[in-house]
Amino acid sequence: MLEDTELTFSESTMSSRVAEGRLQTLQIYRLLQLVHEGDTAQIEKMVQLGAEDLISLTEPKDGVGVLHVAVSANNLELVTFLLSKGADPNVQDKRGRAPIMLAAELGNHPIVSLLAHSEANLRLLDVEGKNVLFYCIYPTKRHCRCLQVLLKCGADANSVSVQGMHVFQLMCEKAQECTPLCLIMLNAGADPNAAHQVNNRDSLMEAGKAGSLPLVRAIIRMGGDPNASDRKRLTAVHYAAMGGFFEVLQVLSAYSADMSAMSLKDCTALHYAAASGNANCCKFLAQRGCNPKLKNREGLLPHQIAKDCGHNAVAKELRKAERKQGKGSDPSGTGQMSELWALTLHDWSQEYEAELWKAFGDKSDTVTAERFISVLEELQAPVEPDRIQAVISAHGGDVNISDFIRGVKYIKKPFRLSSYMPKKKKGGKGKKGGKKKKKGPFVLPMPVCTLPPELKPRRADGGPPSFMISSYFNCSDVLRFNPAHPPVHPVMNDSGWYIHKPPPVYVNVNSCVRTNDLESLDQAFSEGVPVDVQDEFYKTPLMVACSTGSYETAQYLLSKGADVNVCDQFFWTPLHHAAYAGQRELIELLVNAGANVDAPALGGATPLMRAIETSRVSCVDFLIEAGASVLAENKRGQSCLDVARDFANPVIIDLVKQKMDSLPKPKDKAKGKEAEAKKPKAKVHKQSTT
Repeated sequence: MLEDTELTFSESTMSSRVAEGRLQTLQIYRLLQLVHEGDTAQIEKMVQLGAEDLISLTEPKDGVGVLHVAVSANNLELVTFLLSKGADPNVQDKRGRAPIMLAAELGNHPIVSLLAHSEANLRLLDVEGKNVLFYCIYPTKRHCRCLQVLLKCGADANSVSVQGMHVFQLMCEKAQECTPLCLIMLNAGADPNAAHQVNNRDSLMEAGKAGSLPLVRAIIRMGGDPNASDRKRLTAVHYAAMGGFFEVLQVLSAYSADMSAMSLKDCTALHYAAASGNANCCKFLAQRGCNPKLKNREGLLPHQIAKDCGHNAVAKELRKAERKQGKGSDPSGTGQMSELWALTLHDWSQEYEAELWKAFGDKSDTVTAERFISVLEELQAPVEPDRIQAVISAHGGDVNISDFIRGVKYIKKPFRLSSYMPKKKKGGKGKKGGKKKKKGPFVLPMPVCTLPPELKPRRADGGPPSFMISSYFNCSDVLRFNPAHPPVHPVMNDSGWYIHKPPPVYVNVNSCVRTNDLESLDQAFSEGVPVDVQDEFYKTPLMVACSTGSYETAQYLLSKGADVNVCDQFFWTPLHHAAYAGQRELIELLVNAGANVDAPALGGATPLMRAIETSRVSCVDFLIEAGASVLAENKRGQSCLDVARDFANPVIIDLVKQKMDSLPKPKDKAKGKEAEAKKPKAKVHKQSTT
């Protein structure tokens, strides 16, 4: 098979034409530069006036063509334009990669669809013998869509690389993240028994090793062999036991997998399960035919391996299995059983529960023996006809479907799958032994401290959220050219040819505030980022500037229209942050910009209380002079004077007292009413009218 793959690759010659001679080389490099810049007018002009079929040439160093550059830039419009001008969609670089391979690797399904419908050859191979499907193996929805488009357009789902690696087997190797891709490949006709041609490890082994239950089930139902082994004589059961995947072992048992298979090192699945430390796996394997008394090549029993690995509970379970080894079930075959065929049938009934209910119908839970036998034969149950009679006898003639699936009539209780379910706790409310839960202290519900995902959506182009901005970078080469050293090109300024603009580096907008990076902030605001954008901790740039004491940045943000009364999740305004940081200049700047000096936080604290807590006399004095209320109270009932006494700064205590004493005393309404009551009423003389 390897020879056939190499032959196929050698026959598929590299589909590209490299530029030859100085003129073609210069023109193709210039054309690639124009494509990089996206200048369609100059591209069209150069294609018309340049060398013959210039648009299909590749540069001599790496074999890159115009479509490679356009696809790498994720520019769908430019790819469409180049295809309309005659660009070859099958051109390959020196590594054998066609443009559609790059688009699939980037997960750009619109470009993949465009190239696939523009007669791109989906059977092209790169230098490693991999077709385009190998470039789709990434765990994203975009790559899933690319895979679906390629399979719909006829890509080979059973392609094998030069190293003997099957594309489906490689996907199953990454099944922990790529299970949806594997299921798509199976439905498109991938071989369920696809195996690596060097180590003979197949897709079912990889899926079992990754613990992907849906994929294991799908592969077996599509015809995968649960008893296939690799070069080390390891089966899917061994790999599932290595990871301690109990549900996978249960599915393999339902399809008659050999649980007692031994590897080249004479290790059974129990040896690997003991090392993984999963007690349920060890108990299940011992019940389903794996002998716990067998030693491996090193002379170790499974319980010794578990003990050496520190899994004492597992070692205890294995010793119990060793004591029960060899004890059979009821010899008459009419009572509850624990024989391997009966356990396999029980596992199969759990796996095919939906199909069984559908076949029997919903009219009645109980069916006749004849109906029961016919349905099991129709669904190809893993049991011989003469043994079905033993199951029917255990049910007493007619069979209750619910009892059959649960195994309550013919399977011993410790061997049923229900015995592996977590046990319910005994005792409860009103019962003996039930303990009442103590009520904990009341906790004030607080807002979530980070933005939820729905409040930080990604940008329309797939970029990060708006609070992540691209840092400013001056990419001009100021040292290469100057008036004393002009460019060499006699006609045009070719300095752009030697400058490579780096990809954008995204940083948190508040990181730029902390470092006074005004260039990056100015660039972000010019691109439409709101000046009051909140980061994941609800903080705006102005709040961060105030808390870090950056006066220049705060001035800049106010000039850009920053809101001085915006709140975070604790209702702190920028003035709260400036007061808590003890920044007197910033407090004055914010107050002059219209900040509310009495804005209450979530706990009712005002900026004056935050300034008192910092023991900065200048900040407290300025806020009091600016009109901050010294009579305000927080939700604990504490006034500014109470807070000042808690922090024990005598100067601040005197300041607050003086302000409180200078305020007019409120009139006592009760005394006023008593005075009015004691005051004699004036007599009203009635005048007689004549």
